[in-house]
Amino acid sequence: MRTRRGISYPKVNNMCCEKRRRSDGNIVGEKMIQSRKRLKSSAGTPVATVSGQCDFLDKLPDDIVLFILAKLGSTAACPADFVSVLSTCKRLNALGVHSLVLSKASPKAFAFKSKNWSESAHRFLKQCSDAGNVEACYTLGMIRFYCLQNRGSGASLMAKAAINSHAPALYSLAVIQFNGSGGSKNDKDLRAGVALCARAAFLGHIDALRELGHCLQDGYGVRQNIAEGRRFLVQANARELASVLSTTPSALMSGNWLTWNPLPHLRHGNVVGPGCPLLSDFGCNVPAPEPHPSNRFLTDWFSDKVLGPGLRLCSHAGCGRPETRRHEFRRCSVCGAVNYCSRACQALDWKTRHKMECTQAERWVDDGDVEDNGNVNNHDGIFVES
Repeated sequence: MRTRRGISYPKVNNMCCEKRRRSDGNIVGEKMIQSRKRLKSSAGTPVATVSGQCDFLDKLPDDIVLFILAKLGSTAACPADFVSVLSTCKRLNALGVHSLVLSKASPKAFAFKSKNWSESAHRFLKQCSDAGNVEACYTLGMIRFYCLQNRGSGASLMAKAAINSHAPALYSLAVIQFNGSGGSKNDKDLRAGVALCARAAFLGHIDALRELGHCLQDGYGVRQNIAEGRRFLVQANARELASVLSTTPSALMSGNWLTWNPLPHLRHGNVVGPGCPLLSDFGCNVPAPEPHPSNRFLTDWFSDKVLGPGLRLCSHAGCGRPETRRHEFRRCSVCGAVNYCSRACQALDWKTRHKMECTQAERWVDDGDVEDNGNVNNHDGIFVES
């Protein structure tokens, strides 16, 4: 029949028939193999593939591909967004780890979860920090300092980011100086902490500005100036409100949080402490700020781990910092049930949670049981000014 000989069939292009033979020379059968490999001419330019389309990626020079990858890395919303690009082909895999691309990667590109932490994730963060990515320097520094307990290397990486005017790194170093983290009580340097807070506040860090305001109010590491301290606290809360208005415009449509909601002790005219009413606690129910990826990592890391004897975590949910020695953090002087690594964490936790739970305790500290590190005083309880 004509159909048996293939006379009626159309001709098949770009197909080849191969006769597969065994080692003894017997014919196994015939297999139609479609060539799908990318073909190139002798001049190096791509030619049409089986589908009739050209791969224009091969025509792009490396400089343009690096620019595109750097733009993708800077806008990545999670590590999977960046890794999926690297796994596309060998060329993108090789160019994706270029120093230019890694230096522009966004913080969310290496926002690993603690359960996914591995040596490869550590190596990737190290590559980003070596490429000059200040966010990677800060994130890896926080992980090494608190999680891996490599204090020297972690502090050095945070200092590298701070030199490049990274505000969160400056503030974290200030917290370390205030508490003497990684050392003893004698390693605290209050003046250095105030200086680091001032630099971070100048760069727009809200928590650093709030911390600086409390230091000026209480004369902690700096000459006391109550009026200037209150001005900084008001400015910190105003910046916090402005940040919410600029980052969450959809919240303006509901209007649920922009309401006057005074606390019960203010309704009766009982204002605790020497402060003044500020926006975030007395004028508006401002949503809590989103934690930094490094703080989220610390929170997840220590959520299922047991700390050393007598060590505690900062009670602010968005912090995650642990104590490096006993009684390092300050306690609430009213209830004594919570502890904080900084005044800023205390202010945020008071606003979001602790103000509904704090009750007067008759006695919460045994005599001689707490290290007198200057953190527990009459102003560490309910802060109406923060």
